[in-house]
Amino acid sequence: MSNLAVRLLTAAVFVPLLLLLLYRGPAWGLYLLILPASLIGTYELVSMTHPGDRVSQGIALALATASSAALYWGKDPRWTTTVLAVVIVLGPVLTLVRLGDIKTAGFRAIAMSVAPLFVTIPLGWLAIIRRDDPKWGASYIVMTLMFAWFSDTGGYFAGRFLGKHKLYEAVSPKKTVEGAFGGLAGSVVGGLLAHFWFLPVIPLEHVVPLALFAGALGQAGDLGESLLKRSTGVKDSGAIVPGHGGILDRIDALILTSTVVYLYTLWIKHP
Repeated sequence: MSNLAVRLLTAAVFVPLLLLLLYRGPAWGLYLLILPASLIGTYELVSMTHPGDRVSQGIALALATASSAALYWGKDPRWTTTVLAVVIVLGPVLTLVRLGDIKTAGFRAIAMSVAPLFVTIPLGWLAIIRRDDPKWGASYIVMTLMFAWFSDTGGYFAGRFLGKHKLYEAVSPKKTVEGAFGGLAGSVVGGLLAHFWFLPVIPLEHVVPLALFAGALGQAGDLGESLLKRSTGVKDSGAIVPGHGGILDRIDALILTSTVVYLYTLWIKHP
């Protein structure tokens, strides 16, 4: 089967189950789906930054679990803030204890601070949107997913049929300027579908700039993961998702789009 066919088959199985969970399942059910996905993504990330170092990988997973639980279940914001602060400062400290190759120590120290938070916090925000907004939360999450997926699809077809000018060859040789514009167009299409179909509460004058901003940052997230993979000599972050590579390969854009949408829902209140 072609890569595109495998992707479509995977989506055909996964998307209906996700929609059923979002709209019919309990709010905590989404978190129980997000937590293992977050931990797998974190493991893939730290496997690139700390290859072969099982101890550091285990520590990163433990810190990621604590961060995710504190974010979602923490009733007192002081506990959440404390856990996140401890995770951030532990990176350099743990690297001092387990120095290893001095040439990569600085990179590993920063990675140990960032890796436990980079995947778990943005995905945790999706679960919080669902939990804190019973009426529209599920629809906001679907819109967030559409920003990422429609951007990926628009970029794929625009790049394949129209792409001539390289976007950032040093980081991702196959991406083109035309593909980037196609991705932005796809993100806007996703936002418009959300507004007119299932999320009328978000104004049209909000959804278009939100889609453009989320789409642009989503592409930056994709490029950022490509940069990490090329700098560490890795082709795919993993192979857990058929036709898609690893979890991190599929959520690199979603990490950024979910952050944008969460901040939007945090500051803009609708009835």
